[in-house]
Amino acid sequence: MSTLELLANALEFIEQHISEDIHTGDIAGACYCSRSSLEKIFRLVYHISVRDYLIRRRMTKAGRTLVEQPEMSVLDVAVMYGYSSNEAFSRAFRQVWNQLPSEYRSNKRATELFPRMNASEEIGDDFMPTTKFDISNLYDLFQTRRDCWFVCADIRNLIPINEISRKAGDLAILTSMQRMEEVAEEDDIVFRIGGDEFVILTNSTDEEAARAKMEKLLSRNGECISFEGRDIPLSLYGNIVRLGKKTQHYSELFTALWEAIEARKSVKE
Repeated sequence: MSTLELLANALEFIEQHISEDIHTGDIAGACYCSRSSLEKIFRLVYHISVRDYLIRRRMTKAGRTLVEQPEMSVLDVAVMYGYSSNEAFSRAFRQVWNQLPSEYRSNKRATELFPRMNASEEIGDDFMPTTKFDISNLYDLFQTRRDCWFVCADIRNLIPINEISRKAGDLAILTSMQRMEEVAEEDDIVFRIGGDEFVILTNSTDEEAARAKMEKLLSRNGECISFEGRDIPLSLYGNIVRLGKKTQHYSELFTALWEAIEARKSVKE
């Protein structure tokens, strides 16, 4: 089995059993490989452990359930995703979202902070160590908003933040997502398309309105996040783009959004 097939099978198994009591060994067994081999490949390609990926996917889905099914209690949602107590669920949820489930529910908006990962493309015996996410479940919505504007953003200098601590990098990602949320309107959709790349899909064809959101987002550049008593400046690149009929397929959509972000990064300021 190739590395690409192994990763694809592992990701599929996780999605199919995400609400069950599964562990790294179960995933490795389903993929007919050793636990250590799966862990090594995950860390090399995605820079994260299998367990951490599983927790983050569960908490992303749990967050959506909390918002979209308000009739369910927090304990009901906890049990749904394999937790037997509010305490254990709330602890895991807070580690991912930096807030309690009840606080998240009060925001009344679910975001794709940690969408499902894609298996990376292989090149010969190697594979690209990039982190891309599967946003195909939103593609139908994109088609209904072909003429609407996207607001795209990317974290500046995430590598030095990760060098301080991986948890500091996670906090930078979460804070960036929260800043995107704060400028988004009720009908806008906020999601993540890469390790440190984010997008707001607006529900508007007004270019100036999209530009105003981007400028409001970037006005917070330089504000610090606090990690273990240390203030770390956090800034974003930003751009707006309207794709229209340029993207007939999901892969084209992903590439067009990524190119919009890269175009802004190449501009001298």
